[in-house]
Amino acid sequence: MEDNSERQQRYQARQQRLKEKVDARIAAAQDERGLMIVITGDGKGKSTSGFGTVTRAVGHGMNAGVVQFIKGTWECGERVLLQKAGVEFHIMATGFTWETQNKEKDQQAAQLVWQEAKRMLASDSYDVVLLDELTYMVAYHYLDVDDVVTALTNRPLHQHVIITGRGCHRALLEIADTVSEIKNVKHAFDSGIKAQKGIDW
Repeated sequence: MEDNSERQQRYQARQQRLKEKVDARIAAAQDERGLMIVITGDGKGKSTSGFGTVTRAVGHGMNAGVVQFIKGTWECGERVLLQKAGVEFHIMATGFTWETQNKEKDQQAAQLVWQEAKRMLASDSYDVVLLDELTYMVAYHYLDVDDVVTALTNRPLHQHVIITGRGCHRALLEIADTVSEIKNVKHAFDSGIKAQKGIDW
């Protein structure tokens, strides 16, 4: 029968093999450039994740900009905090399409805020740019996917970009470095619980 000492030795040997594999992967990853990160899927937390990354970057002294598509004029906790830290925001501010019910107005608003996004994506002064809910603008054909891809691929080499939203277009997924899909397992709203300040917005 195996004693504690033998179990510990086998455990250490397994962990050492794992460490060697991880160390080898770290040593091989030497490319350093701006990343394009896509956070998509039907679950809650896509924008929250994007804002978390922006907050982390700002905490490290990086300069960040945020463009919010499909957002209303209501208070946004992340914006309140990050603007105080010097993060530049541009907001479409039309709300959801089922609220405006005006496609032409939504398209115009999307194009206006997209011009601000393109300016950020072309500028060396932004280390991180969050394009919150951009995926909807491409899916609804408010923005031309080729124009979006061009702006993303021609950005400064050091610049990181985070894109959030459901149903991300295949062309964006293909040029992304990291793609995470958030799955909806359960949502409080489906049980009749209203959105909570400080948690949902």
